[in-house]
Amino acid sequence: MNVTFLKAQTTLDYCNDRIRTGAEQTERYVPYLKGKRVAILGNPSTVIKDKHLVDSLLSLGIQIVKIFGPEHGFRGNASNGTEVSDEIDQQTQIPIISLYGNKKKPSNQDLKDVDIFIYDVQDMGVRFYTNINTLRDIMEACAENSKELMILDRPNPNAYLIDGPILDMKHKSGIGQFPLPIAHGLTTAEFAQMVNGEGWMATSKKCKLKIIPVENYKHNMLYRLPVSPSPNLNTEQSILLYPSTCLFEGVKINHGRGTDFPFTILGSPVYKGIYSFSFTPVSKKGMSETPLFMNEMCYGLDLRSYNLQELVNSKQINLTWIKELYEKSPEKDKFFDQSFSKQIGSIERLVGVDAFRTQIENGVSEAEIRKSWAPGLAKYKIMRKKYLIYKD
Repeated sequence: MNVTFLKAQTTLDYCNDRIRTGAEQTERYVPYLKGKRVAILGNPSTVIKDKHLVDSLLSLGIQIVKIFGPEHGFRGNASNGTEVSDEIDQQTQIPIISLYGNKKKPSNQDLKDVDIFIYDVQDMGVRFYTNINTLRDIMEACAENSKELMILDRPNPNAYLIDGPILDMKHKSGIGQFPLPIAHGLTTAEFAQMVNGEGWMATSKKCKLKIIPVENYKHNMLYRLPVSPSPNLNTEQSILLYPSTCLFEGVKINHGRGTDFPFTILGSPVYKGIYSFSFTPVSKKGMSETPLFMNEMCYGLDLRSYNLQELVNSKQINLTWIKELYEKSPEKDKFFDQSFSKQIGSIERLVGVDAFRTQIENGVSEAEIRKSWAPGLAKYKIMRKKYLIYKD
């Protein structure tokens, strides 16, 4: 299987040579899988070094009966939000069932011939990255069908960050389904334990979990992803900026979709004469077919060389950029206008609360905005401790 490796652009102190992901510790789980009929939720990030987990397990004699795919598909070649169809994997001839189309969770029939389900997909550590929704749905299906779920855990590349308001559940949507801050500071396995413990499934049953934790890992370690986790997170810069720049999906600004640098450049035609940096979004198959301001020159901010160490040291989502671009916009009344394009989402659903829009519009200071988040964050951090596998 082809996988896209991330371009190395930084000199941060990464822990990759000091840890082993759950998937890499085959000695801890392959014997357990022998003789079992296995289903796997995977995508291009589901790798052991440079080999896909499916290929590795097949070569070790494990019986994989079906594969499930999340948003972007098993091979990761579908654009964000695009429904993905079922298919047969061309390399292995194993059926692939999409969980990002007509079906959101495995059916009873899907799990009838399965003994154990493996979840091994890289997460980004933020509420609006939809893999955690899929994980909850899989946990629910496994609980309802008395199937064990094995989680091969991976580091959270944004684990240093716990920030943002707690989602007001009236804004629950496909990009926010849990009362979490924007950046939750959990690995996939820790989140799964939270789902069980907080009762975030439709069923009253608990999902039986078998967790293979990351070896020698702590949350304060930075991890460079070996593989692009989704088409538009294609650089280290984009992954660490993502909790901050994904907020621009809720405003009338292109955030790099339709370029080779998603989530690292920001702009709009209205900033001509205000900013010198410019770029032109174009249609890019598998990344963004109809980006905002397609084929129009956009002007704005270039964050490709932004000091990531500074961002990591701050332990905060960056609010400077959205405040600056609002303040300098000659069309403030249209800054949050969703009616302009279906590419513009709801800022309330992204951030999770009503207050943020009016705070930006009224020029509320960053300190005051953060003060409004503080009570919810403090309660969340206490609750979070119950489910941690790794030290902060």
